[in-house]
Amino acid sequence: MRTLGVDYGEKKIGIALSDFTNTIATPLCVIDSENSDPVEEIKKIVSEHEINRIVVGLPINMSGTIGKRAIITKEFIGKLSEAVDVEIIEWDERLSTRFSDRILNKAKIKGRKNKKTVIDKIAATFILQGYLDSLSR
Repeated sequence: MRTLGVDYGEKKIGIALSDFTNTIATPLCVIDSENSDPVEEIKKIVSEHEINRIVVGLPINMSGTIGKRAIITKEFIGKLSEAVDVEIIEWDERLSTRFSDRILNKAKIKGRKNKKTVIDKIAATFILQGYLDSLSR
């Protein structure tokens, strides 16, 4: 069984997928929630890829408090938990987008448009890899 990583955004949702040993996370796709139902899209992915766990990045404030973005993400997690029969884990995603941006800069991916097409799935990969790494500790 595999684990799915989710970087939730109101417009774009980054998705990453683990290998079957739950060791390595790889980017999978970006769901455009303005053109499709993200819960239904994730439900399809869960079925297609034999997912038994979903890790959703929770945007906790740097102070450790729960802000508006985290509340919206928790609402999404609630909808997702009603639609899929797998374990859902909230994972602290502080700085995941910033680290993803650094990775893209090091890869010399220039331009806002080019970065926007991949940054969400890179952030989802970063979130998922952090979780997977915690399992081996």
